[in-house]
Amino acid sequence: MTKRDYYEILGVAKNATADEIKKAYRKVAMQYHPDRNPGDKVSEEKFKEAAEAYEVLSDQDKRAQYDRFGHAGVAGGARGGYGGGNMNMDDIFSQFGDIFGEDIFENFFGGQGRGRGQGGRPRGARGSNLRIKIKLTYEEIAKGATKTVKVKKYITCNTCNGNGAKDKNSVQTCGTCGGSGQVRKVTNTFLGQMQTVTTCPTCSGEGTTITHKCGTCKGEGRVYGEETVTLDIPAGVQEGMQLNLGGKGNAGERGGSPGDLIILIEEEPNEYLQRDGLNVVYDLHISIPDAVFGTNIEVPTIDGKAKIKIPTGTQSGKIFRLKGKGFPSINNNYEKGDQLIHVNVWTPQHLNADEKAMIEKLQSSPNFVPKPEKNEKSFFEKVKEMFG
Repeated sequence: MTKRDYYEILGVAKNATADEIKKAYRKVAMQYHPDRNPGDKVSEEKFKEAAEAYEVLSDQDKRAQYDRFGHAGVAGGARGGYGGGNMNMDDIFSQFGDIFGEDIFENFFGGQGRGRGQGGRPRGARGSNLRIKIKLTYEEIAKGATKTVKVKKYITCNTCNGNGAKDKNSVQTCGTCGGSGQVRKVTNTFLGQMQTVTTCPTCSGEGTTITHKCGTCKGEGRVYGEETVTLDIPAGVQEGMQLNLGGKGNAGERGGSPGDLIILIEEEPNEYLQRDGLNVVYDLHISIPDAVFGTNIEVPTIDGKAKIKIPTGTQSGKIFRLKGKGFPSINNNYEKGDQLIHVNVWTPQHLNADEKAMIEKLQSSPNFVPKPEKNEKSFFEKVKEMFG
């Protein structure tokens, strides 16, 4: 199914401000919140869709990538993988609470907050993002690639399964907040009593405290280790582009959601070809006899080799085009660039006595006097026509 435009999902213009995007997301999220539409799968999907759109458009870097390359540019900008459609509901509700305020679930939805850990309490701190660089050949960029890399990072502690406690008996209900993760305070004012709710300072909102920490992770719920990650790189990426793999960054503390893995694309230089946007450029050098008599020549391409015909009397500066032999567009699977072959007629720099004598005989021949046609395009006009 074709993914909907993020701006369309939130009902805002492409030049919308950050505040306008935030306000639009509040409206859509309130409309389709699962607690207001129990059992309605369509509303739940629209709620997820809005959360995905907001996560991308509220992030300046992700929004810039999306504006330039569309959905493929952010390739899973929302957490949960490249597809974006597998967003974790815990993360969505955590994000939802951040946008609407700490007490939105209790005040608006009757205390049925979801996705914030057991009992509606926030989990431990979210893990930080990681950045890695991936080098790709021209062929990998043209076809897309699957890369398997080993990433050194914080991973969930296997001993305590991420809760940071020595055993289940080492976790107790917080004595300060009674397990709610919140502390209520009533203040008398001239308008009457005012009640405020704040995060419990003892348990940091988790509702529980640890009496004996896990010996492996020292209570953090995570340890430094290594994970093998498979990266699916879409065809058509470019140097400097960033892709986001949700949930594959550092593990969070004591059950907190993991950060993201950000992949920075680098292009390996090609021995023969140069990239110019979607097009590939190749400088072809031919001899004077080949230019005069014409010939068939094999040239390198992104995915192998191709034969081209050099017509009789080919001039230096001639540009041949191999249609569709360039890079695919990351935004449009049906759009591909071309390979442009720039012909250079090679002038010998070192001649022996016999060769010099032959050239001297031809020097005065009328057929060797340059006679460019008046309507022949200049080199710059050819380049402008090809690349324009």
